[in-house]
Amino acid sequence: MKYMLYAAAIVLPLGLTAPTQSRADSCTGIDTLVTDVNQTTDIGGGLKKIVWTAQSVVTSNDSVYKLVVGECSSVTLVTPDGKSQVSGYCVRHDKDGDTASISTTQAPGADKIQWKVTSGTGKYVGKQDSGWAQPMMADGKIVVIKWGGDCH
Repeated sequence: MKYMLYAAAIVLPLGLTAPTQSRADSCTGIDTLVTDVNQTTDIGGGLKKIVWTAQSVVTSNDSVYKLVVGECSSVTLVTPDGKSQVSGYCVRHDKDGDTASISTTQAPGADKIQWKVTSGTGKYVGKQDSGWAQPMMADGKIVVIKWGGDCH
């Protein structure tokens, strides 16, 4: 479960406390993920690589990301001291077929994931939205993440 949370990183840090919303956040929402793949490889020397893939449903009451669904994946490197760094991507679409792609990163020891829009189609073209994400709950293959950020 510990490594699944890191991998969900695309999303995910170990701390399972709900973050407080920043005053600068112009958008917030929930991302519910269901894990498809969670594979850990022992690289040797105390290093582990985790490859993670999940189906994602994002909801928001205050952004263009009202209801978008798709797939997220990430790679996590866990060092011998137990710290991890994560890099991932999500590609989601809405009911109109427009897509939004984001990249995610989590630095070693960070308690939140950073995300930013990298490309999109339709209503998501030219978006430069970015922000933070932090898990609220994890139960087996399901992870629920609270997110916020600067959306225009």
